[in-house]
Amino acid sequence: MAPPAARLARVSRTVSFSACHRLHSKSLSDEENLKLFGKCNNPNGHGHNYKVIVTVRGEIDPVSGMVINLTDLKECMQEAIMEPLDHKNLDKDVPYFAEVVSTTENVAVFIWENLKNLLPVGTLYKVKVYETDQNIVVYKGEETISEK
Repeated sequence: MAPPAARLARVSRTVSFSACHRLHSKSLSDEENLKLFGKCNNPNGHGHNYKVIVTVRGEIDPVSGMVINLTDLKECMQEAIMEPLDHKNLDKDVPYFAEVVSTTENVAVFIWENLKNLLPVGTLYKVKVYETDQNIVVYKGEETISEK
C-alpha cells in the first residue's frame, strides 16, 4: 500500500491587545495631517482593542498530526505581538513606529516581520489585524503590486 499523500493545512490563532496611537506623518504639515487623519490625529492620541489572527500553513506531520505545535505558535505570538505592543503607546514605546505612521496596515507589517523571524521558514501565511470590528487589514507579506 502506498503511503498517504502529504496534506497541507492552515492553522490560525488569535490574540488581542490594547494600545494607543496617533495617526501623524512627519512628512506632512499639522494642517495636512489633520485633514488626512481627522480625529485620529488628536495630539493626545486614541486607543484600540486590536484583535490579531495569525495563520500558518504547512504539511500535516504524519507522526504528530500537526502543522505546528500550538504551544510554539502561542509563544511566538507572545514574543512578536503581545510583548512589544500590548498596553503600549505605539508611537512612543515601539521604536519601529518612530518613523513609520502607526496605521493598522503598518501594524500588520510590523507583526508579520516579527513573526517571520520566529516561525519556521515559509510557514507564515497571513496576518489579519482588526483595529475595530469594521476596520480590518490582511497582510500576506507582499511587498509591491506587480505590474501587468
